[in-house]
Amino acid sequence: MTNQEILQSFDRIKSWIRGSERAPHKPLLILIALGEIQNGNSHFIKYEEIEERLRNLLIDFGPPRKNVNPQYPFVRLANDGIWEFNKPNLINTSNDPSSQYLIENEISACFIPEIKQRLINYPLVLKEVAWHILSKNFPESIHEDIISATGLDISSGKKRTRNAAFRDQILIAYEYRCAVCEFSVRLAQKNIALEAAHIKWFEAQGPDTENNGIALCTLHHKLFDLGAFTLKNNVIFVSDRVNGTGAQEWLLKFHGKEIRLPQREKYYPEPEFTEWHVNEVFKGMGREV
Repeated sequence: MTNQEILQSFDRIKSWIRGSERAPHKPLLILIALGEIQNGNSHFIKYEEIEERLRNLLIDFGPPRKNVNPQYPFVRLANDGIWEFNKPNLINTSNDPSSQYLIENEISACFIPEIKQRLINYPLVLKEVAWHILSKNFPESIHEDIISATGLDISSGKKRTRNAAFRDQILIAYEYRCAVCEFSVRLAQKNIALEAAHIKWFEAQGPDTENNGIALCTLHHKLFDLGAFTLKNNVIFVSDRVNGTGAQEWLLKFHGKEIRLPQREKYYPEPEFTEWHVNEVFKGMGREV
């Protein structure tokens, strides 16, 4: 396989789809497997050894769900033609075996030989695949968190270029202030640490429009994309999972308060997009107001 064919193979990965619900299960598993190769483990990966890691990644970076099933992507990735098992006769990729079944039968998996060897021989291709998976499935604000959690080092890989026009549109709409804390520091004439966040992620087909954007300082942007708080009728709702030093100052004191709205009503957050954020990103439950 050529390097281009490798990239195309990962680009054709099929994820479970129902409406606009997120399903980052396969992408997160792929990033773990890429990290294993990069760190010298080119052998089969035991499900038992990565179950907890994958579960935690799904909890931290996946949509809020009552049940997290790391065994699903571990089995279903084989349907995309890039993943194989040490005991294929024991796996039916049309079904979803339990975690207990995979552990008891010592099931392991890895990329097929053609892909695995190419990724070992061409480290830059591995990094490009990782950046592609990240950019296609997650907002840039949490890329470094995911990279750290998966053990990857892809600092020289290709990054997606952000839409400069979208940033300008949102910052103008919100008059260059964070909608949560009103941060608006400038260095000379340059605004610093102020960003345009998508409410419904661009990676989930959210549009680059003012009513799908919100101006946030760097900290609140990351907290928003991680699901620490959300918006309901333009009111800030903080997750009941938020705790620790700084929680009161940076989040809890804003709970139940209306955001600093854009200068024009037509730019107000669209309920369709905020509902998506509540269902697909927000973690835990909202505190009582």
